[in-house]
Amino acid sequence: MKKSLLPSKVCVVCGRPFTWRKRWARCWEQVRYCSERCRRSAPRRDARQQGQGQRPNRHQ
Repeated sequence: MKKSLLPSKVCVVCGRPFTWRKRWARCWEQVRYCSERCRRSAPRRDARQQGQGQRPNRHQ
């Protein structure tokens, strides 16, 4: 397959376009960053705001 026919996205950190990779075949919809460097430098979201990472209180 020609590279020009592969789907592409724009990195949310650096704004550069990047193309589909075989490694991302199963999770292409969730891919947001062009590289590990951009993923690491992305601003972190507070887990409490997202409702994730909270454990239920068992001592009630």
